[in-house]
Amino acid sequence: MITFSHVGDFSKTEKALLNMQKKSNNFILNKYGEAGVAALASATPVNTGLTANSWSYVITNSSGTSKITFTNSNVKNGVNIAILLQYGHGTGTGGWVNGYDYINPAIKPVFDKMAEDAWKEVVNQ
Repeated sequence: MITFSHVGDFSKTEKALLNMQKKSNNFILNKYGEAGVAALASATPVNTGLTANSWSYVITNSSGTSKITFTNSNVKNGVNIAILLQYGHGTGTGGWVNGYDYINPAIKPVFDKMAEDAWKEVVNQ
């Protein structure tokens, strides 16, 4: 007969391993964050270049998941200019400026590559 017993728990080991996993995920997600910012910047319609140069990303980790959020900091009078360009906006004289869908086509290849690489990791493990 073979028996096994232990005293204590593995909480410190589990915490250390989860911490290493988060750091590894963040390193990988940084690659896609930088690629997304570059894609969004190059696709943003340019007048002054301020909106194109105002893209950034944030990685958040919560409850075992990681998330990339892309943001644009060019805000005028409380309105995000990237959103106005994407969806359109009214003018001060009652007119309308149509939006231009530049965000979705720019970011889709980045998301596709991220999904492809993640799938390769699953298959190769």
